[in-house]
Amino acid sequence: MSESPDARSLLSASSQLNLTEMDAIDDKEFDIPQVDTPPTLESILNELEDEEEPFVLEDTCLLNTDNMDAHSCDTSSLASSDSGDPAHLKRRRRTVDLNAAAHGSVLRHGLLKGISAQIVSAADKVDAGLPTAIVNTNQALRLCLGTKATGAEFGAVSALSINHDCSRLLCGFAKGQITMWDLASGKLLRTITDAHPPGTAILHVKFTDDPTLAVCNDSGGSVFELSFRRVMGMRSCDSRCLFSGSKGEVCCIEPLRAPPDFRDHPITLYSLLAMASLTKILVIGLKPSLKVWMTLPYSKSDPASVPQLAWQFVPVQKTVNPILAFCKGDSVHFLLVKQEETGTIHVIKQKQLHLSCDIISLSWINSRTLLLVDSREKLQVVDRPSQEVLETLDLEQVQLVYNSRHFKSLATGGNVSQALALVGEKACYQSVSSYGGQIVYLGTKSAHIMTLRNWRERIDCLLKQEHFVEALSLAWSFHEGAAKAVVGLLGDQMKKKGVVGDKMVEILFQFADHALKKCPEQGKIQVMEQHFHEVVPVLVDYCLLLKRADLMFNQLYAQLGENTVAKGVFLESLESYIVADRLGHLTTPIMRDLLAHYHSNGMMDSLERCIVHLDVTSLDIQQVVQVCWENQLYDAMIYVFNSGMNDYITPMEVILKSTLNPSLCSFSSGTDEEVVMGNKILVYISCCLAGRAYPLGDIPEDLVVQVKNQVFEFLIRLHSADSLEEEEVFPFIRTLLHFDSREFLNVLAMTFEDFKNDKQALEYQQRIVDILLQVMVDNPDFTPSQVGGLFTFLARQLAKPDNTLFVNRKLFDQVLEFLCGPDDDCRHTERQQVLLELLQVGGVVQFNEGRLLTLAEKAKFYQICELLYEKKHSYDKIIDCYLRDPLRKEEIFSYIHNLLSMPGYGPEEKQTVRDKALQHIQELVTLDPSKSADLVVFHFANEVQQIISKLQVRQGPHLGTTLALEQDLHELLLDLTCRFGPEQLLRFLHTSQHYRLEEATQITQKYHLNEATAYLLEKKGDVHGAFAVLLERLKETLSRLTAESERKADGGEGRWDEEEGDGASSLTRVKDSLNDIIVLCHRNSDSFYQQQREVLWFPLLETMMASQKRVKGLNDDHTFEVLKELTMKVLNCMSSFISLPAIIQRILRDPVYGKGKLAEIQGLILGMLDTFNYEQTLLETTTSLLNHDLHWSLAHLRAAVTRGLHPRQDFCNICLQQYKRRLDSAEEIIVFSCGHLYHYQCLQQKDSAWGSTAELPQRWSCYKCSSSQGGRGGPSSEPQRGRSTSLAQTRVTSLHHDAGAEARRRKVFVNTTLDLQQQQSWDQLRCLYRGPSRLSILTELSHCHSSDKTGLLTAAQTGPDHFTLKLSPPPLLEE
Repeated sequence: MSESPDARSLLSASSQLNLTEMDAIDDKEFDIPQVDTPPTLESILNELEDEEEPFVLEDTCLLNTDNMDAHSCDTSSLASSDSGDPAHLKRRRRTVDLNAAAHGSVLRHGLLKGISAQIVSAADKVDAGLPTAIVNTNQALRLCLGTKATGAEFGAVSALSINHDCSRLLCGFAKGQITMWDLASGKLLRTITDAHPPGTAILHVKFTDDPTLAVCNDSGGSVFELSFRRVMGMRSCDSRCLFSGSKGEVCCIEPLRAPPDFRDHPITLYSLLAMASLTKILVIGLKPSLKVWMTLPYSKSDPASVPQLAWQFVPVQKTVNPILAFCKGDSVHFLLVKQEETGTIHVIKQKQLHLSCDIISLSWINSRTLLLVDSREKLQVVDRPSQEVLETLDLEQVQLVYNSRHFKSLATGGNVSQALALVGEKACYQSVSSYGGQIVYLGTKSAHIMTLRNWRERIDCLLKQEHFVEALSLAWSFHEGAAKAVVGLLGDQMKKKGVVGDKMVEILFQFADHALKKCPEQGKIQVMEQHFHEVVPVLVDYCLLLKRADLMFNQLYAQLGENTVAKGVFLESLESYIVADRLGHLTTPIMRDLLAHYHSNGMMDSLERCIVHLDVTSLDIQQVVQVCWENQLYDAMIYVFNSGMNDYITPMEVILKSTLNPSLCSFSSGTDEEVVMGNKILVYISCCLAGRAYPLGDIPEDLVVQVKNQVFEFLIRLHSADSLEEEEVFPFIRTLLHFDSREFLNVLAMTFEDFKNDKQALEYQQRIVDILLQVMVDNPDFTPSQVGGLFTFLARQLAKPDNTLFVNRKLFDQVLEFLCGPDDDCRHTERQQVLLELLQVGGVVQFNEGRLLTLAEKAKFYQICELLYEKKHSYDKIIDCYLRDPLRKEEIFSYIHNLLSMPGYGPEEKQTVRDKALQHIQELVTLDPSKSADLVVFHFANEVQQIISKLQVRQGPHLGTTLALEQDLHELLLDLTCRFGPEQLLRFLHTSQHYRLEEATQITQKYHLNEATAYLLEKKGDVHGAFAVLLERLKETLSRLTAESERKADGGEGRWDEEEGDGASSLTRVKDSLNDIIVLCHRNSDSFYQQQREVLWFPLLETMMASQKRVKGLNDDHTFEVLKELTMKVLNCMSSFISLPAIIQRILRDPVYGKGKLAEIQGLILGMLDTFNYEQTLLETTTSLLNHDLHWSLAHLRAAVTRGLHPRQDFCNICLQQYKRRLDSAEEIIVFSCGHLYHYQCLQQKDSAWGSTAELPQRWSCYKCSSSQGGRGGPSSEPQRGRSTSLAQTRVTSLHHDAGAEARRRKVFVNTTLDLQQQQSWDQLRCLYRGPSRLSILTELSHCHSSDKTGLLTAAQTGPDHFTLKLSPPPLLEE
């Protein structure tokens, strides 16, 4: 059934959409049979009018507005007409977003032409309205159930469900009725009207696996179970409420229905049902009895989000179990449902899937793939294991049908909650049907089916678009098993690879053929090369991946060989794969063409790189060697000789003979070619001796020793083959030494490192050393530097612990003479290091140490001298070595300190070092004064006077910061500080207390250091003297400032820029001087009488006013304003110590202001009055606030400590007995503020057990509360909680009738002072404030005013009438 439309629709121009990927599904594909006796409605639908053509939709791209009637073109979804939400009306065109590069076209989108035609025809001819629900994709019209009268009575169809054998159909209606039909006969079996409360629409009705059991969900949010019975031919239906909407409205239900293959799964016996309410997910079992297996609340999400549920049987760890996918918003959750052996159902959360969209539809298309539709009507194909979005399609042209009308229950008066109506805005449950790997989407005018393409179709889809590279990439993912949503690829892994590999070979041939056809026949050669560079490497790459080199070298090469450019690109593209060792063997024709192509194009470097990576068996050795000799490809030639003929000597011999000139004397004297070849030979020799193949790889293990011996034999040959008579002996070693002796010796040194227990190698080592000595020593052809390199090489070899070389004594003398030769300054550090290594390993034990020391001193080898002096215990001479060594001078301080501090040296040795250090103290001080001072402090404290005498007062104050000197030495240091470091003088005076004040004052006065003099005078007690010194300094700076202002006034504008910097510095000095004197006056005014204060402050004020008056007439406004501010600052500061009348009287008496007008001092007087008014108001307000706060605090404290206590129980918390244990005795009890009650005796016993005295009962704490804190509550424990200690420890006596007890019936306060517990309560009372206290606000206000003191006295300040002080309101209290 369908409902009549009630709104206009808005249909976009679908003909403009690019729907090339959509396949039309015709009737033949579904094998639609002919209907012999069609029903009445069918005849109406198929009846053709004279003026009409048959309505057949061949493809969705033909769907346009011309084919639609007028009233059906106003809405693209029922949601827009039902809810009136303008968001559904504003649909924008969106492009199809296919991730073709990675996965190709995964979905086949088809249009169900038969159903679509019936939908449009029914709406046109019988006013059947728009569709509302769909469950089957069979396009043959077999039955027409119901009539228009049924629709008028029951309303629109709101839900459909077919059982597993397709024999029964359940229909839910908008007005709440449910009908059951026999699909074989079309007979109405049941009309159910009392299964749920009336007045609610049916949102869902679904069969379970049991054909006699179904569930339904109404717009009231309730879920009901429907049990169908047939007794004595009478059909009935029993209804049972599974979930009431009053506990939370359910808007989605999904029973677990097993596919045919899993009908025997044990979990089907439980008949599981998943329900999604607005707040949570429930999984219940209907059989054997109703039971809730899982309840899971949602995470936070949009209230308008639509809950979705979908079951799927998924193989997990060799078993198949159902997984429930549910979502609400942008996250999809997966729940694995398992049955244990005990029969218990377990629900296990799996990995979540997060998307950036609001999901409105969720469906499984197979066990690994889901189809999601978001609120923008975008269909996304998602792979669940990898959580990757495989493809995205736009469903805008589908015009999806929404179920908003039924969720709002408009047919029954709209009696639903606002929350459910909000969810219904985007509900499309009945528009999506999934079965057997197909998903159908119902639109307003058509029905669309989505299925997964099989793997061949996905590849062919890309091939149709000529996307060969993407097709090959997708096919390779199928080959490797990495593709997602794979359909139709069956068999074991090898079979799959074989099938896909054959398909890839087919694609490769198509790609090559396409490239040849599409190649531009005319144009630049570069364009053709670029065209094939985009094709050929792809062909080569996939041939190698498939391990089909035969295909590449035979068919593809023959096919590409038809085009000369393609052939060249093919040969050139092989290089990268050969160099990467992915292609090691070439056929003979390919190798021949490769040599010819590279040779003809001059690509010899590339050819050489290819040859050294190819398998030598694939090479024509004669041809390759000839090409290498002709083009000097020595690396390739070496590789061919080594790998092809196991000959490691011939290439080296030929290269040395043909390229290197034996007469070369140095590295730089040969040609560039000879330098390159020389380096190449050195590397080659090094590789051979190390067991490495040249230029890459390793020599076979069985040839390593043989090759090494062959190379040594070659090097030590007396003569070369075919040598002439004039050839010198050992020509090869001689040639290499002439080329680069240092590098050749380095090669030998690296080789000798590996000689351990190889006797043959050690013999070669000794032989080569002998030859080197024979060739180089006493040979004028070698420079002293080269001979020195040899000696350094020998010294390093001899210095090894496991050295086996033998060198005669004469050679040792030569080595020593060379290393210590003072005439040769080259490599001084290296030669010293070599000799030092020889000494450290004992390599020169046979040398005379005296001679060696003489040579070392002459060569300035100070480290050698230190080592020799160390052996002789001549530690004092080591100091000379450090002082003479420019590289190690700074280390002398550490050496002296360590030697004098360490216990391993004798007193005499230390004394010689001390004497030596004192002897060179002046040099040490010059080198680093700070470290010298530290050295003196630690080791020469008794020789300070001697050190000072030696320095002769020519050094700065370097030693006085930490030395405990005599007074005269302190004064000497003070004098030196005044001379060399006056900026450190004040710090020295503050930190040192050992100088005499009189002498120190005289010293500072001698050097005119006024600030230090004032400090010393103040320290003596002469405050007025200190003031006079600072005042004189202030006057000097003011005089300079005035003079500068006069010069600027005389020089005019031209000199202003030049003197601007000087003026700024003068003002800075004035400010600093004034600050110093104000600090002095402030510091001492409190201890002076009024007259003494006036003696300090008034001269300062007069000085500032006089300078201000002088500058006023010089047209220097900036300086005048600064001085005016400084004068206000003085007035502001002195007003705290001198009365305002005295200040005003003094100003009026001043001749500067006394002769002028009152307006000149009006600003001063008004500013002073403002300050006075502000301070008076501030003082009165502060006093009032303090009194009020104090009264309030004490009142609340008194109320708190006098408040009665109410015990929580009537028994003692220690002995657990009633507080009246015996009626005949008066027992004292104690009640704490926490409400716990104790006997006085019980607390005493506990107190004695804790080891405390009973003399301090006020320090008791509640035993129970203290124990709950994890520690003892004894008197030693500090109070941690305010309520666990007693504010008022109260003793209460039992009620007795004796006269003695009457006096103890009332509560008595033990102590009224503030003990620790009461202090805690006081802290709690302080927390009652909301916000800052008024005193803190006032303090902040005073800080704000004090930061701008100069502004208080400015002339621009408003009068006192405008002054207001904003105070905070009274504090708010928490009762």
